[in-house]
Amino acid sequence: MDHMTASPGRRVLLAAPRGYCAGVDRAVIAVEKALEQYGAPVYVRHEIVHNKYVVQTLEKKGAIFVERTEEVPPGNIVMFSAHGVAPVVHEEARRGRLATIDATCPLVTKVHKEAVRFADDDYDILLIGHEGHEEVIGTSGEAPDHIQLVDGPGDVAGVEVRDPSKVVWLSQTTLSVDETMETVDALKEKFPQLISPPSDDICYATQNRQLAVKQMGAEAELVIVVGSRNSSNSKRLVEVAKLAGARESFLVDFASEIEEAWLEGVTTVGVTSGASVPEVLVEEVLAWLAERGYEDVELVKAADEHITFSLPKELRRDLRVEAAALVAQRGGSGAAGADSPAPAE
Repeated sequence: MDHMTASPGRRVLLAAPRGYCAGVDRAVIAVEKALEQYGAPVYVRHEIVHNKYVVQTLEKKGAIFVERTEEVPPGNIVMFSAHGVAPVVHEEARRGRLATIDATCPLVTKVHKEAVRFADDDYDILLIGHEGHEEVIGTSGEAPDHIQLVDGPGDVAGVEVRDPSKVVWLSQTTLSVDETMETVDALKEKFPQLISPPSDDICYATQNRQLAVKQMGAEAELVIVVGSRNSSNSKRLVEVAKLAGARESFLVDFASEIEEAWLEGVTTVGVTSGASVPEVLVEEVLAWLAERGYEDVELVKAADEHITFSLPKELRRDLRVEAAALVAQRGGSGAAGADSPAPAE
């Protein structure tokens, strides 16, 4: 198709940082490495990250995605997604005689550990997050008797605790920073002795991507967020864009989902992507826009990111041998590797 000539005044603002965060990068590489080392199939409990394209790509390479641990046949390898799982899921894997790889993002693990620590000290824990989101289910499962979910400022009125002097808030890592602080302020008004987590639970990547979109939304009439419908951090970027002043903002998985009508009367388009989105999908959106006269691309830089995480330690062991041993050990004792005790029957 012929490129339209760049139209005067039409431009694209491209957010930086955007796309993959360190936790997603680690989780996706972990699936690829596991398939390389152990061969297919490798089962993954829940979508490894919330992105349609990533999941489809890994399925082609031999990953099998399941919603429940029980769907995995005994003697196989199962990987837990970046969002984390409740302790009961580790127990299910042991009972099902599965070798496990835990690809939980280290920043989610940090929140899990905070939950355990405050529950051990008998605090009431108010977990700010979205009901039904995998990360919330996993964190809540660490201390179900101590944790109650607060889904935004509107939930605060209904919150009751045993002892107002022993209350702490924690949060899902992918929320809107501003809305979370609004919820915290409302909780503090109700419980003046409310304790904050030792360090911010909303992760660096979520905050940085929202910051870039805030800067962009002030100038762009339209903001296109590349990301999947079930991606919490991507959906938040759409909200942040609108609050920052963008006339309209849309979430798309692929460039083919953009509608020409959105460009009507638009001179400046903002483009960003959620933390589980490969850059190739953003490049397709930029190409789509360039064909329609939006060739001038300016970077909107909100932060530098240099964070990386090492791969899950389980990838350093022979999990196929461990999985076979788990099946062979019916009722036997002895460990099948440093981190996998044999299941008791």
